[in-house]
Amino acid sequence: MTLEEAQLQVDNWIKTYGVRYFSELTNMAVLTEEVGELARVMARRYGDQSFKPGEKDNLEEELADVLWVLLCIANQTGVSLTEAFAHTLEKKTSRDSTRHINNPKLKDHGHE
Repeated sequence: MTLEEAQLQVDNWIKTYGVRYFSELTNMAVLTEEVGELARVMARRYGDQSFKPGEKDNLEEELADVLWVLLCIANQTGVSLTEAFAHTLEKKTSRDSTRHINNPKLKDHGHE
């Protein structure tokens, strides 16, 4: 599935089942909430915290929830994530083409 297809699927779902998009500001708050839920799972799975009774190790679900809301925000603000991502990839490549390769901090951790 492409980013464009994902944006279309979310838009179709909203129009079919969701009544309408939440306001842009509400969706920004929802995105923040979803990122917090993702952070909780990451802190427990990869960090020093442990899961509390009843908490789920649902990393995939939390990542998808973040993507869903991001797609909603893109749709309602008229942003093509395909175009925006291509632009970001180009910018990062031209700006950072040697930055990370020459970063000794990255080589010290066995990520060559």
